[in-house]
Amino acid sequence: MYGITFNGKHSWRDLGFTISEREVGFPEKKKLKVTIPFSNVEYDFSELYGSQAYEPRKLFYSFNVLDRNGNSKEKMNVLKTKLINWLMNSKGKQKLYDDAIPGYYFLAEVEGDSSFEENWDTGVLSVTFTAYPFMIAEYPEGNDLWDIFNFELDVAQKTDFEVQEELEVTLINPGTPDVIPEINATASMTIIKDDIEYIVTAGVTKDSDFMLKRGENKLKIIGNGKISFTFHKELI
Repeated sequence: MYGITFNGKHSWRDLGFTISEREVGFPEKKKLKVTIPFSNVEYDFSELYGSQAYEPRKLFYSFNVLDRNGNSKEKMNVLKTKLINWLMNSKGKQKLYDDAIPGYYFLAEVEGDSSFEENWDTGVLSVTFTAYPFMIAEYPEGNDLWDIFNFELDVAQKTDFEVQEELEVTLINPGTPDVIPEINATASMTIIKDDIEYIVTAGVTKDSDFMLKRGENKLKIIGNGKISFTFHKELI
């Protein structure tokens, strides 16, 4: 049965609730525009710092509240309480998996806009999640899981390398926003990207100054040892 996984449980398999309505909204762009006075000229500074920013997205779900073993108004209220507490008590944004979108998850939280329509001993509970703008791929780039490879959205690429003195590689970010990769190196190395040098030490490094832009990212790696880049595709 179709459903969502959130806060450690699946809406149908673990709790027995079916979904009657769903709507996965799209995030809106954050636009920063300046119009020149007394003219029709308009400048867009939305990507002034490298990439387009987006507003949070909305995810809407309606759950059927009824007891299939013999419903009553009292039982319906118990189920309603069970359902809303599962959805509301997430302690911040949590991973939300929608069965209709396999291979991806949202970071979401119910913040408000919840309602309940009652029909004596049954009802429909509707909630709106506020989510991070992008859905995130469950598996990192460079995985070799052929059975889940999507020819429309995925890219086959290598993300771990052995460096001897110097190596030039290309990493592809197939998602929409820039991403910060986790870099794991066996020794200190220098990475040159867009004529800027980044020093990574042995071990795991994740630096907000080092980002992979959408599309191809050409890198020159200087050093000796093994290095890997772990990042996940993010799509609207």
